[in-house]
Amino acid sequence: MLYNIRGENIEVTPAIKDYVEKKISKLERYFNDTPKSEVYVNLKVYNNDQKIEVTIPMSDLVLRAEETNTDLYAAIDLVVDKLERQIRKHKTKLNRRVREKGGAKHVFANLEGEATAVAVQEDEDDLELVRNKRFDLKPMDNEEAILQMNMLGHSFFVFTNAETNSTNVVYRRKDGRYGLIEPN
Repeated sequence: MLYNIRGENIEVTPAIKDYVEKKISKLERYFNDTPKSEVYVNLKVYNNDQKIEVTIPMSDLVLRAEETNTDLYAAIDLVVDKLERQIRKHKTKLNRRVREKGGAKHVFANLEGEATAVAVQEDEDDLELVRNKRFDLKPMDNEEAILQMNMLGHSFFVFTNAETNSTNVVYRRKDGRYGLIEPN
């Protein structure tokens, strides 16, 4: 893998570069052939938060994860864990598709043991619908919808916009502000 490591508001020292390369190179054990693609790593520092974004474009999929932490090295460890979970999840889906079609596509290495069993469980949990809710949408404005969302303690709220009479969604962003989703 070729590493493209960038820093925003931070100087990428050789120690940071070596740590990132060492941690991400551990992902190579999941592949039969090491991907020839570049690994894009973007390190950002804002106030006391350290953020790392990793993107690994491959022929059939793009692995991407980001993590924020007060400690840069902890953020690197967490983002590698996220990427590992993604690889296991995609490996399970790909293996299932190969078995169904009868083809022989070997993107990921065949790792035996508990990791594959955990991946199957995570994959099935991701797609299982565990609750179905129905409710009447009350016409309201954006501010009232945000207040309702906060009173309920949810991260999003579906409502009918009183001005446009269309279904909208307000949501809380990671930065603490709010967003609005409305149809065309």
